Amino acid sequence: MEPEALTHVLRSHAAWLEDSGGARANLENANLKGADLRAAKLSYANLKAANLENANLEGADLEECELSGTNLHGANLKAANLQRAGLESADLTAAELVGANLSGAKLKDADLEGAQLVGACLEGADLTSATLKGANLTDANLESADLSDAMLRGADLSGANVRCAMFFGAKMAFAKLGGIDADVLWELEELRDVDEE
Repeated sequence: MEPEALTHVLRSHAAWLEDSGGARANLENANLKGADLRAAKLSYANLKAANLENANLEGADLEECELSGTNLHGANLKAANLQRAGLESADLTAAELVGANLSGAKLKDADLEGAQLVGACLEGADLTSATLKGANLTDANLESADLSDAMLRGADLSGANVRCAMFFGAKMAFAKLGGIDADVLWELEELRDVDEE
């Protein structure tokens, strides 16, 4: 997408968010590879199946965005707001999500292999069948998140808050579990040990 066209869509969406005309951004299937969208206000926008590979979305507001099937490989999403965003089957491999807010996000079948999620908030997020192989979840908040059948092999969960999180059927071989609350650590260690056998 040409920069001028993208600027027009962003301005129109900003007006729509403020109830002063404009239109909701529809960027479905848009090619935004490498786009500079730092601090962009895109809440409720349709970015389904868009190409945002290596895009800079640091500090962007993507609350309740439709991002299912979107390519976010290598994207910078540091401190981005992705609350309740629809990220089903999205490609977030090697994405930077340090300090991002993904509370209540829908990440079923999403690929987050090698993603950096240090200090990210994933409270109540749906990560069923998601791939988090080798992801860094150090100090992340996974309270009440659903990680059933998720692939967490080699993931670093050191210091993560996993209270009330569901890990049924999760694959956790070689996952790092240091500093996790003792009340739930035994369950995760058991899953890890079974997966390593």
